[in-house]
Order: sequence, then C-alpha cells, then structure tokens
Amino acid sequence: MPVYFERNFQRAYGTWPLKDQVLEDALNCAIKTGYRAIDTAQLYQNEVETGRCIANSGIARDEFLITTKVMPANFDDKLFMPSVEQSLNNLQLDKIDVLLLHWPPGDGNIEPTVKLLNQALDLGYTRHIGVSNYTSAMMKQALKITNHQLVTNQVEFHPLLNQNILLDAAEDTGIPLASYCSVARGEVFKHSIFDQLAVKHSRTAGQIVLRWIMQQGVSVNTMSTTPENIKANYNITDFALSSDDMQKINQLTTHNHRIVNKSLVPWAPDWD
Repeated sequence: MPVYFERNFQRAYGTWPLKDQVLEDALNCAIKTGYRAIDTAQLYQNEVETGRCIANSGIARDEFLITTKVMPANFDDKLFMPSVEQSLNNLQLDKIDVLLLHWPPGDGNIEPTVKLLNQALDLGYTRHIGVSNYTSAMMKQALKITNHQLVTNQVEFHPLLNQNILLDAAEDTGIPLASYCSVARGEVFKHSIFDQLAVKHSRTAGQIVLRWIMQQGVSVNTMSTTPENIKANYNITDFALSSDDMQKINQLTTHNHRIVNKSLVPWAPDWD
C-alpha cells in the first residue's frame, strides 16, 4: 500500500500560501484536529514555521508524515543536496518523510533531477520520494529512471478538471496521485450539485468534494485557516458517495477548469 494511504495519511494539511503566525495558528489547529500528514515546500518559504509547530506539538515524531518539495531553482547538481539539507534544518528534522520534485525541469528532461532525488534517498535525507506536476508521459518515464518507488505525483485535482489520463497513468505506473487545489479555489461551490449532495449526506459541500477525490484513490491536500473548515476537511472518512453521486459529480469534469496553467506558472509543462 502506498505510504500516502497508510494510517491517516490520505488526508494532508497543505500550508501554501500561509506564513508566520497565521500559519502557526492554522497548523496548530490542524494538528489538534488530527492531521498528521503535513505538506510544505521550499517555494512556500514557511518550512521554519512548519518545523516549529511540529517540534512544539507534543506529538511523537513518527506519528507525522512530513512532505516538502525541492524548488526548480535548486535542481542544479551543486544546489540540490544543500537545499535539502537546508530544508531538514528548517523543519528541525533528521529525515524528511516524503521529498518531492516540485515541478518538472523547464527543458522537460526529467532524468537528471529524478536521479538527484534518488541520491537524496540513498544519502538518508528522506524516507520516500515522489514528484509533483508531472504529466502521464513523465510519470512513465520517471518509473524507468528511478531506483526507488515514487510514492506520489501531486497534481491539481478537483471536480472541474478531467484528470482521467493521469488516473490511468497512476494505475499503469503504480505512482498514486495526490491533490492540490482540491476545491478549485472555491470555484466548485458555484455548482449546486454539491449543496444537494451535502443535504443528502448531512455534510458540507466541501466534504462532498473531498470525498469525491478520495474515492478515486487520490490523497487529499487541503488548506484552511478557519477551525470549523479545518475540522470539516478532516472528517471525510466516515461516509461514502454512491456510484450515482460520483457520476453526477464526474459530469462537471467536462468544464476542464485548470487553475495552474502557463499564465500563472510559465514553466508549467504541456498538460495532458
């Protein structure tokens, strides 16, 4: 079973774009709620605050699954390992749980960075490795390059975007998906089906969205600073959507509303 689906780890608290006291207050609430999978990144510039919350939580280290990501500016041979060492210092960790490549390299040649990622694991800097924002072709290529299991490909995943190609690639490669932008930055709530299903299941519309993601075998990253929403986002494992519910939501994927495109992130790959 992939590491993202061990114990509670199919639900992660994502820390972007939070910083400083706002992050610490929200993350402390998330940890008290029950979150043990915490997602950060070098690009987020909040590893220090994240590490401080984890260290001061009173929770045993081995109860957490801490994910961070190497940013593209550190993909160089001379910068990669020092940047990971800096992340370890920032997070106050002896070892990262899951180390990801945050983006494919701009030239599309993934081999050098996948090999560096493997070296980080061989050096004992991380327990697991994975990628983020990889296309289906990149997933298949990475599988041929890597010496170690890639435990996830973290991608934009929500009901307004058809990611069937990536879901198929996940099944073909054994590299499971994890979501970001899980509620499409609020765009999903413009669609009444989520309110209808929320009434049916005595849940919130957000919980319906997140449950739809989880039932496709995709682990869920969510961020909120509101205690009520943090708790609601976490409490999505004690109900299930029917196949009819799922199909009604699936129809929305034809909108193909992508948030992270080249206008927002110029170095983004050509998406599937």
